[in-house]
Amino acid sequence: MKFTISLLALLVVFSGYLFNESFAEVSENQAFLLEGSGFAVTEEQIKFTEIDLGLSSQDQRGSSINFVIEDGFVTLDDEEFIISELEGKFLREGRYIRVNGNVESSGGIDTTISFFGRLVAESKDAAVYGFTGRITTPDDTYKIIYTTKLSTLSKINVEQATTKSDNLTIHISRGSSSQGLLDSYIGAGSALDQAIATQSSSDPLRLRYFSMDRISVEPGTTITVVNDDVVSHSILSGKENYGDRHDPFDPDGRISTGDIAPGNSIEITFDDAGFYRLYDPDYPWMKIVAYVFPNSDNLILRQGQNLGN
Repeated sequence: MKFTISLLALLVVFSGYLFNESFAEVSENQAFLLEGSGFAVTEEQIKFTEIDLGLSSQDQRGSSINFVIEDGFVTLDDEEFIISELEGKFLREGRYIRVNGNVESSGGIDTTISFFGRLVAESKDAAVYGFTGRITTPDDTYKIIYTTKLSTLSKINVEQATTKSDNLTIHISRGSSSQGLLDSYIGAGSALDQAIATQSSSDPLRLRYFSMDRISVEPGTTITVVNDDVVSHSILSGKENYGDRHDPFDPDGRISTGDIAPGNSIEITFDDAGFYRLYDPDYPWMKIVAYVFPNSDNLILRQGQNLGN
């Protein structure tokens, strides 16, 4: 087993050198999504781990570009860690990526991560990196092996005036209030409670809450939300408290729609750039992530899916 893991690690580490003539198309003032999965290994155990980070590149110095990690999480099996103090850098025009800093568990325990990624391959819209490094908790130090995708969400041009993007319409699906099990959450009782407790995040019934669950738009864009459900809904923006079922979100005050009655619609305007997590405070499984940056092309990611965002 140790030999197999060592061999996998060596393949990941050296695969970058097979593509040493390639380089990622990264520059200042861009927004990226870094997502992937792999394994976290100690002498005693192997855990599945995922990474999902929203990045925005900053100033360039020589062949290096610093970036800010705006939002995201890292997992170890079922345990999720949200970012608290993470920093990163693209090195040698994007051939390498370094991420260091702290993440925080749902119980408030600080965990340190140190990742180093090497470019493996790229296409016109994304690049694949092999990551190695460590996740250090108070109890263990895990060696990590990731395969990740770095995709560009939008290009920011600070010198060019932005234009309004085409209006987007997002529909709240019928049955969203009951997670697709009943027409209405009202009166569902213990049957719904049991279903909520037993459904996994990949259950198809969880994929019907919104017609889009990730959008990328320009600052100043107005979207329309239409309620096709049989009960009222409302949309807030806030920070997600991963792993806290009793208090899953803290509102940040940027977006608050009030009630949207069945059959009605409401408009949401994103005034400022940044990452927005939108949710329904009464039905917290209903979530949308909005990436708001200038000069965007309204890229829609994972349309119609809600995969733990």
